[in-house]
Amino acid sequence: MTNYIKYQDEIIEDIKNVLDEMGTQPILFVGSGLSKRYFSAPNWVELLEYLKEKCSDIEHEVGYYIQDGKSLEQIGTIFTEHYRKWAWNNKQEFPDYLFQPGIPKDAYIKYEISRFFSEITPNNIESVSGVELKSELSLLRNIQPHAVITTNYDTFLESIFLDYQPIIGQQILRPDTMSIGEIFKIHGCITLPNDLVFNENDYLMFIEKKKYLSAKLLTFFAEHPLIFLGYSGNDENIQSILSDIDEIISINGELIPNIYFLSYNKNLSEDAQPAKEKIFVINRREIRVKYIETNSFSWVFSALSANKAVENVHPKLLRALLARTYKLVRSDIPRRSVEVNFEMIRKAVEDDESLPNLYGVSFLNNPSEINFQFPYTLTDVGKALGYNGWHGAEQLIGQILKDKGENIKNSDNNYHVAIPTGRSKIHKYSQQTIDLLESVKNGESYSLSL
Repeated sequence: MTNYIKYQDEIIEDIKNVLDEMGTQPILFVGSGLSKRYFSAPNWVELLEYLKEKCSDIEHEVGYYIQDGKSLEQIGTIFTEHYRKWAWNNKQEFPDYLFQPGIPKDAYIKYEISRFFSEITPNNIESVSGVELKSELSLLRNIQPHAVITTNYDTFLESIFLDYQPIIGQQILRPDTMSIGEIFKIHGCITLPNDLVFNENDYLMFIEKKKYLSAKLLTFFAEHPLIFLGYSGNDENIQSILSDIDEIISINGELIPNIYFLSYNKNLSEDAQPAKEKIFVINRREIRVKYIETNSFSWVFSALSANKAVENVHPKLLRALLARTYKLVRSDIPRRSVEVNFEMIRKAVEDDESLPNLYGVSFLNNPSEINFQFPYTLTDVGKALGYNGWHGAEQLIGQILKDKGENIKNSDNNYHVAIPTGRSKIHKYSQQTIDLLESVKNGESYSLSL
């Protein structure tokens, strides 16, 4: 076995363990590198270079402004003004409605950005060149992520995740988003050009709203595996998000166990032994995340799709289903699994009365004993023990295995039950688990009652 094959096996096993423990689908955080890989889309600097070449009124190259200490959004502001002047002198280049009263000054450059991406973005996976790339995209689609978050302007993700609902810009702050089967486009989308986050004023407004955005996104970052894909390590957006995540997940610089940074390196050899961790230094603090370096995304995407809880179900149906299940709990878990198909779910979405029969549930005003006995996720247990998430509790369970030779998660017992959900399981825990792990944490003597 080569070094790199061994590395792949270890990464795949780690992903499997995290997916199994968290019992949820991953969340993908997607940057411009993904669009560049599959249809040669530009990164931010390359987009500015294109805009400069298009507008004859812009005198200097992008590098001139960078050398002058300008940030990319400041360059965007400079280009915005040049485009406005150029547009009024070249009206034939723009649609008539852009010259009506009340049109904002940045409408012209944002129109050109929208037009450019509309021309170069493939309409579907089949339009992407190359058998290997098409195969990768099919595997990416097969992950069925809980949600996708992106700073990209283009609509390529919508062509991959066909039944996902795009949530654009400030729409993310609406209370009625389901946070499942959705593509959160935090910097806007070319379908709404005026809302693109591009120039300095846009970024100031984005930063002002960012604390609300972060609060909304972080509520499920802590509960899902998170995969950064298509970003460089020095991307300011990533560093900002990681800094927010670190505030609620990391403990004293420890490795954040559910965050992966995926990096492409075409030059990896069979003897390669890439690092498994990456350290970001942000505001003089070290933030450690898991790191995956690969010369093909196929095996990583396959690993991320290994534990899908629900097979062949449209996310838009899941969103509708979620809206109707706030009061529902399983009544017979873990005694039997639930067999469902597409038509059953469709009927459940259309008919509230059939929903309890689908899940084998009762309403919350008549809850089952199992939900009282095992009310906690491992994250709940970890927080009850003073940790920020589930990983501290997981380490204590590992200590019990070392001490007693028993893994309390391997069976249904007084501490734990595993609830089947298709090919995966949801692990729930009792108050006895918290009491037991408290003793382990404090170094006290303890016994097991499985």
